[in-house]
Amino acid sequence: MSLAAVSTSVAQNENVSAGLGSYLPLVLLFVLAAAFAAFSALLGPLVGPKRYNKAKLEAYECGIEPSPQPVVGGGRVPVAYYLTAMLFILFDIEMVFLYPFAVSADALGLFGLVEIFLFIATLGFAYAYVWRRGGLDWN
Repeated sequence: MSLAAVSTSVAQNENVSAGLGSYLPLVLLFVLAAAFAAFSALLGPLVGPKRYNKAKLEAYECGIEPSPQPVVGGGRVPVAYYLTAMLFILFDIEMVFLYPFAVSADALGLFGLVEIFLFIATLGFAYAYVWRRGGLDWN
């Protein structure tokens, strides 16, 4: 192997290691964050107060007194909970589609503006329908 080929190989290796060296602060940050999370999770139970009582050892059920035995048949969950979840998903998805439009609004121009108005109008009709049917009443 000639001297020129060896020097070229060494220069390429130095360029690669210099390029990877720019990631060193990021790797160190991830290691530091993981070490802090592990340290905090392990140290908390060791140095924290240990005052146990009956209320702390019971399961938390959103302020409802837990029943000692399950209801026969599993009980029924009101449909309003499912409707609320579906409405949340509907309007959450709307936000997911609006963010990319907001980022690229200038590039889309008038076509994008018309399309987003049609999208919002469709969701507005769905919102008005649910509102008129009483889907937003919390009774």
